[in-house]
Amino acid sequence: MEPFVLKDKEYFHIPSWETVNPHLVVGFTTKNGGVSKEAFSELNLGFHVGDTTDDVRHNRGLLSTQLGISLNCWVGAEQTHEIHIEKVSKSMRGKGSSDYESTFKRTDGFFTKDTGVLLTLCYADCVPIYFYAPKYKAIGIAHAGWKGSVDGIAEEMVKVFTEEGIPTMDILTVIGPSICEKCYIVDDKVITKVQNRLEPVEKKPYNLISGNQYYLNLQELNKQILIKSGILDKNIQITNFCTSCHKETFFSHRRDKGKTGRMMSFIGWKED
Repeated sequence: MEPFVLKDKEYFHIPSWETVNPHLVVGFTTKNGGVSKEAFSELNLGFHVGDTTDDVRHNRGLLSTQLGISLNCWVGAEQTHEIHIEKVSKSMRGKGSSDYESTFKRTDGFFTKDTGVLLTLCYADCVPIYFYAPKYKAIGIAHAGWKGSVDGIAEEMVKVFTEEGIPTMDILTVIGPSICEKCYIVDDKVITKVQNRLEPVEKKPYNLISGNQYYLNLQELNKQILIKSGILDKNIQITNFCTSCHKETFFSHRRDKGKTGRMMSFIGWKED
């Protein structure tokens, strides 16, 4: 079953998680409904892509109103395709919410147990991975391109949860909209790193096209990494949405040849 359901034209949510706790807000934005122009039309939420800061702030304000969580409660990151995960508390709220300069530096994942905090990351083909341990009110979000995936950001997030005393069997995960296998071709250098990360997993997330060209399924790659890290297969959901194929809904860095906007993953607790 598809975990993401369109709630408004601006974003999808994950109702199966939100029904467990009505204070949880979790989802992924579309490119529709904002005020950005030209290559960033319409709902660009990334400050770092060349769009005007005022338009991005306006777009974030629109989403903030729809979600019912003030921008002052958001956190954002300078994403660098690495595996650093920041543990966020209420005292950190507002960093990276309204400008790029105040973002958490070299950060590609967030974790929190605090209410009144919205964890946000930006995407245009990379994989958003959502984490939720309902019994412990713990949540996390990770940004996984091919580099972050093979370097193990999914495994790193699982370690963050377990260091907090949360068993892997209690962690739910959702792998969100990203570029699909048919739209994502890589060379043998990338595949070698994938093989090193997954060895000795039997199910391979790639297929040879010809020569040194391969189709790579980033979603399946991260699923296999999660399973190797102790997450139960039954606790992993994967979307059917591709950011490149669904051009009316999403920005895509590869499809749009690098000049494009950014969607946002978000997960957080409203104040009780």
